[in-house]
Amino acid sequence: MGNLSGGHVEEFVLVGFPTSPPLQLLLFVFFLAIYLLTLLENVLIISTIRLTPSLHRPMYFFLGHLSFLELWYINVTIPRLLGAFLTQDGRVSYVGCMTQLYFFIALACTECVLLAVMAYDRYLAICDPLRYPSLMPSSLATRLAAASWGSGFFSSMMKLLFISRLYYCGPNVINHFFCDISPLLNLTCSDKEQAELVDFLLALVMILLPLVAVISSYAAIIAAVLRIPTAQGRHRAFSTCTSHLAVVIIYYSSTLFTYARPRAMYTFNYNKVISVLYTVIVPFLNPAIYCLRNKEVKEAFQKSVLGRCHHPRDVPD
Repeated sequence: MGNLSGGHVEEFVLVGFPTSPPLQLLLFVFFLAIYLLTLLENVLIISTIRLTPSLHRPMYFFLGHLSFLELWYINVTIPRLLGAFLTQDGRVSYVGCMTQLYFFIALACTECVLLAVMAYDRYLAICDPLRYPSLMPSSLATRLAAASWGSGFFSSMMKLLFISRLYYCGPNVINHFFCDISPLLNLTCSDKEQAELVDFLLALVMILLPLVAVISSYAAIIAAVLRIPTAQGRHRAFSTCTSHLAVVIIYYSSTLFTYARPRAMYTFNYNKVISVLYTVIVPFLNPAIYCLRNKEVKEAFQKSVLGRCHHPRDVPD
């Protein structure tokens, strides 16, 4: 039942991944490697963008925000999981659980809106390239990025306002590796219908509306690209947004069902696997996708971070 104060749970126990000791060690090494690589990837991308004047454009300004978000994202979930592997103690206080939940929801919602903003940026760049600098000045890019962060954190505050008012009298065991909405809703002793409704409606607003914006932007992009007469021109135009499109597909395919239907999450082992995908694997893949698919980022990375050894100057005879 855990620690109770006046019948109210003061702490929760995160089950994590209960397996045999050898597999526990293997999982610890796996998550630690992913965590360190994700940190390195995103720090390198942020540094490359800051050190390269040619990347000081809205597209890469948004990419820098996405990388910073991924850094924050993995630090909300993975360190606690690694600590649980080492100490075999998954206990987290009630306040700590609610704090983790708040930042996790805020970052997830912010990423949804930010991906929609990046899709709109690509729409302007491809469909109206001549007027793009005036349509997307740096001041507008800054306001759009700020709106993405503000809407995400406001949405999380509204969700947590209803979830934190629920009463928990035990049990306090969460079959998950972090504090997520669905397990908490299933542990409450209160009437959770209102909290579930608010969570569902906000999930629709913060996930489906940005998704509609992404689909609309790419529909217009595809229509514009198909009007280009040459195959080389079509490939060049569409190649500027393939990285973003890949990130969108991976992110939304792993989060849409989870966030839109908290009531249905009764198969928690399956839920944990899906959660690993969008909290661990997606932040790891995003920087790799942008570096591998974006020629400008690759070249800037080689010049600013790896030095000029890959681009030796011509030596006269």
